[in-house]
Amino acid sequence: MPNNYRIAKVSALLKKEITLILQNNLENDLIRDHFINISKIDLSGDLQHCKIYVTSTAQDKVMKEIVANLNTAKSSIRRILGKRIEMRRVPEIIFKDDIVLNKGLSVLKLLDELKNKNQDNNDEGKDANI
Repeated sequence: MPNNYRIAKVSALLKKEITLILQNNLENDLIRDHFINISKIDLSGDLQHCKIYVTSTAQDKVMKEIVANLNTAKSSIRRILGKRIEMRRVPEIIFKDDIVLNKGLSVLKLLDELKNKNQDNNDEGKDANI
């Protein structure tokens, strides 16, 4: 049975170090020009596989390009990680686009539109009663 505390600690360390690598060590202009945030890290129980979910202020098409560039640079990111942290084996890395945040924002936007529409209908009803 995996130790959840250990997985959480390693995930936090990986998130911190990968964020620093993305900011300082990558020479990719597309990645440097857009604000990239690591929203979630899924680490397997044996610490061998790591899914890194990223978000960005970029549009969908550019975001897919960013994720593709990150996946092509994952071997160099892994090599830099191996030098920075002390682990028996640095996990295999896969970058993925975090669509949950975008879906949540679109739902909030729809709810806000419905709320405004409902308030407009209530305001019209008050004006008719006067």
